Formats: sequence, C-alpha cells, structure tokens
Amino acid sequence: MSRWEELTGGRTGREYAARFAALASSGKDIHGEARLCAALVPAGARVLDAGCGTGRVMIRLAELGYDCVGVDLDPSMLAVARQEEPGLPWLQADLAEFDPASLGITADFDLVVAAGNVFPLLAADTEATVVERLAAVLRPGGLIIAGFGLDEAHLPVPPSITLPEYDDCCAAAGLTFVDRFSTWDADPYNGGGYAVSVHRR
Repeated sequence: MSRWEELTGGRTGREYAARFAALASSGKDIHGEARLCAALVPAGARVLDAGCGTGRVMIRLAELGYDCVGVDLDPSMLAVARQEEPGLPWLQADLAEFDPASLGITADFDLVVAAGNVFPLLAADTEATVVERLAAVLRPGGLIIAGFGLDEAHLPVPPSITLPEYDDCCAAAGLTFVDRFSTWDADPYNGGGYAVSVHRR
C-alpha cells in the first residue's frame, strides 16, 4: 500500500480539489507546475502526468495545447478529473507497475511530470522502480520533472527520499541531471525543504 493510500484511504478527491479551488478563488496562482512544464517543452509535446490526482496540472497543459495523458492510483482523484475534463485520457494504475502497452498508450513522451509529492507518497521501497518505469516511457532526449518535499514542513508524511537518493534512482534508470529549482516558479535551489528536479533521458 502506498503512503498516499495509508494517509487518505483513497477517498479525498473532492476535498483535494476544493482546496485548490479555494486558492484560485482567493487570487492565488495555482498553475506554476504547468507553466514550468511549458517552459521546458513546446506546445504540442506529449506529456505524461504521473500521479495526476484531480487533473489540475494536466487540464491546464491541455488548455495550452499539450497532448496529455494522466495516470493515478486513487479512484477518488480520478473521478474528479474525469468530471472536470471527460475528454482527456485519465488512467488508473500503480506507477510501480506502470505498463503503457497494457493501458493502450504509446511510450514516447516528451515530458513526464510528477508534481504534488508523488515520490514521498509512493509505497516504501518502490521509488527506484517508479523512476525506471517513468524513464522507460520517455523518448530519447525526453525530460522528467518531479517536485517534492524533503522535510516534515513540506510533507504530510515523514520524509522518505532524499535528493541524493532520487538522483541515484535517476542515474540508475539512465537519466542525467539537468537542473533543480526550489519552486515551480523556477527559483534557484540553494538547499531547503522542497525541490523541483529535472532529468533527461
């Protein structure tokens, strides 16, 4: 069982979506992830939203002209995504067992985005497997961008993966380091409890 399932029981989709809706209504920018993705690959590029949740990032990328596929394990999150944008492909799958062919999709993505603390919320000891499976769906030269908390102040669960450990997983999967930021607004990373990392196949 993933840490996310232990934390939520797979029943928090509507509450999660409501939190971001409230932020948007208050004037907060909730599209930093999509904006950074759009700065990395041109419109029309193929994007996999790994751990897509309620679809906030992917729906915005689709609006910007990207060819998107979303995958998540939580049925309550996917139910919200499908209601919000029924015309987009929302797939239910465990990232540790992610097999595009079995889901009827082609593995040639230009970008994989894993926002929303995906890696710290995976099942224990599956991080390397998930990186390997996500790297395998990238075309040569494709990018994976992952943002996650590194300490208790930035996570709803105890920290489970460090940046060196994540970089080691990426290297083992044949990925090379490109850049690292402290926010999805691309502020430079100089240490701290949250990081957004970019690696290339």
